[in-house]
Amino acid sequence: MTRGVVALVFRCRAIGGELTTNDEVRAFRWAAFADVPSLMDEAYAVRVLDALRADGPACPVRQHDGVNLVP
Repeated sequence: MTRGVVALVFRCRAIGGELTTNDEVRAFRWAAFADVPSLMDEAYAVRVLDALRADGPACPVRQHDGVNLVP
């Protein structure tokens, strides 16, 4: 782990309340599955897409260079 970064992505759903900004959140938005790749680098988008897929478990470990996946 060159950069020492671990990304955890959880599949969840809103059950109530309202989203608000705070000291840790500057902005937020709802995004469709198809929009995710254009919103963030591949290295992070793949984790969000894994969490949104309902057809099986996410890949537990992926290597990337901070932007793109490394084969």
